[in-house]
Amino acid sequence: MSQASVHRVVIVGGGFGGLQATQNLRRADVEITLLDRRNFHLFQPLTYQVATGALSPGEIAYPLRAIFKRDRNIRVLMAEVTDVDLDARELRLSSVAGVPAPASIPYDTLIVSGGSRYSYFGHDEWAEFAEEVKSLESALTARSRILSAFEAAEMEPDPQRRESWLTFAVVGGGPTGVEMAGQIAELARDTLSRDFRSVNPRTGRILLIEATDRVLTSFPPSLSARAERSLERLGVTALLGRTVVGVDAEGVSVDDGNGSVERIPTRTVIWAAGVTASPLAAKLAERSGAELDRAGRVTVEADLTLPGHPEVFALGDMVRVRGTDGVPRVLPGVAPAAMQQGRYAAKAVRTRLRGGEAPPFHYRDKGNLATIGRAAAVADIKGLRLSGFIAWITWLVVHLWYLVGFQNRIVVFIRWMFSFATHGRGARLITEADAKRCPEP
Repeated sequence: MSQASVHRVVIVGGGFGGLQATQNLRRADVEITLLDRRNFHLFQPLTYQVATGALSPGEIAYPLRAIFKRDRNIRVLMAEVTDVDLDARELRLSSVAGVPAPASIPYDTLIVSGGSRYSYFGHDEWAEFAEEVKSLESALTARSRILSAFEAAEMEPDPQRRESWLTFAVVGGGPTGVEMAGQIAELARDTLSRDFRSVNPRTGRILLIEATDRVLTSFPPSLSARAERSLERLGVTALLGRTVVGVDAEGVSVDDGNGSVERIPTRTVIWAAGVTASPLAAKLAERSGAELDRAGRVTVEADLTLPGHPEVFALGDMVRVRGTDGVPRVLPGVAPAAMQQGRYAAKAVRTRLRGGEAPPFHYRDKGNLATIGRAAAVADIKGLRLSGFIAWITWLVVHLWYLVGFQNRIVVFIRWMFSFATHGRGARLITEADAKRCPEP
């Protein structure tokens, strides 16, 4: 086949969906360009462990070029998509971090997996004071904020100000919020318990603020209750039925639902509540006329393509999928869902190249997992409900299995076993670059 006739596939996003699409097309007779704003694949389910010093950044991230270094038909490009011309089948690009990028790139098939980011529910000004942990950069900033709070408490002579430094508020009772609260509690009560002289980290308050009546609402109520009990044993206080109405440098304001607003003095707020789709979803909707929901997700057809543009696939957290009955549905915003969609998109492309048509996408729910702390987790796997040590081992195995890179798997396993045996965390670093992003005391 001549170079001019090779089918050009452009994949936007090196996350779970984009990575699976690329890997499953690597043997096809296509020319692939993988675009991402970063030069690495990030294992997002473990960013909270970077934020609490349990793991180092390089242990949950893997260079995209290294993954595809033996695949001569795959080109990795570090750039940002600014626009898409659906009629011309062309993406408009801009440079990232000063790295030159082409002004545009053509495609025959486009697969977009732009992901999502946390939503501050119309209060973007809160982002300055409430750090999220969805990206590697934000996880490192959160780590500096958390560790700096203990350092500041050590030097603070005023009891009330010291208490505010030792109060940590995590907003959002989903898996990330629960895992984050549990890790901060273990950090304070185990790892740092003997590190300071003027202050006792074990006296710190860890608050988990959730607007609904239970944590982990995607799990059965029985597992939610077990998770809450595990959090209580760690010293985490769950404030349920509370809505955050204000965040600033010195505290968080919480509405209890009865018109009463409580002011909680704290210097460290971690945001893990609600998500909004990548801006690419709105761009695709604008260009194609597809529907957007309130979270900014673009509505795609049952085969994950844009309405009227079968050559464009969109997947992951940035989409909702129209079922065969015509009703749009939001799939769980978890890695397995994006991975299944990425594999489906690759299979659909291969099927089309052979002259066939792929059947509608069907999501297979493999269950939910969440870890609370050391030897404590909950798991709901196809009706099998586990908690405690067995669920924790299940969580470990699943996350090690999906972690990219054999070396990373070995290193993370050793880290976890060492931490389990010693209660230690080897990545408790406050770096200058990340500390500069933290609000001033």
